[in-house]
Amino acid sequence: MNRTDRLYALVEELRAVSPRPRSARWLADRFEVSSRTIERDISALQQAGVPVWAEPGRTGGYCLDRSRTLPPVNLTPGEAVAMAVALRGMEGTPFRTTAAAALRKLVAAMGEDDAAAAHDMAGRVHLLGPVDAPAPAQGPRGATDALSTGRVLRIEYGDRDGATTTRDIEPLGYVGKAGHWYLLAWCRMRDALRAFRTDRIVSVHVTAEVPEPRELRREDLDIPYGVVHQLSLS
Repeated sequence: MNRTDRLYALVEELRAVSPRPRSARWLADRFEVSSRTIERDISALQQAGVPVWAEPGRTGGYCLDRSRTLPPVNLTPGEAVAMAVALRGMEGTPFRTTAAAALRKLVAAMGEDDAAAAHDMAGRVHLLGPVDAPAPAQGPRGATDALSTGRVLRIEYGDRDGATTTRDIEPLGYVGKAGHWYLLAWCRMRDALRAFRTDRIVSVHVTAEVPEPRELRREDLDIPYGVVHQLSLS
């Protein structure tokens, strides 16, 4: 069992027996590690804000405040990223820090695979300019859910002159700024990375094709103005 799995399992074990304690030796035997390792794991959980405390004495051990923790949350990766984007609108308010802490707790309560997918998706979202909330994305729903599909999309796209083209694209990420959202994708018609303004995407058809993985590198975001901020769930 790797450390991430063990930390999650530790919380669930303490939640299951709460308010009774579990000793470091009992937990060490349970997870087949040393008592010192358990102590380090508990310390890491406490630093992350998990309400675990130690009860002294012969029958003492580690306890979890069950009323202040969440069971695994059925939050999708897309929902977690949407919440992170919404938090940008709270910059400068008295609630920014507490809202960010709430998001971290929700992500920590997600299943491991969903949490990893959420972090990966957040790493593909970039905000241009001041660190605040961009305008809401406009366009077909398929354009705003492009990263979640994991499929090649066939879109009808209108340029600034009103001419419409049909393109097969491989979604890679988003860039948001005060006025617009852009879907970053590999355009098969141009055989290159392109940015599609979501409000100019006329229609979206999700194909059955799963594209080969492509990496969206920071240097690919060749934006001549403004500062690009990568979205984070922490």
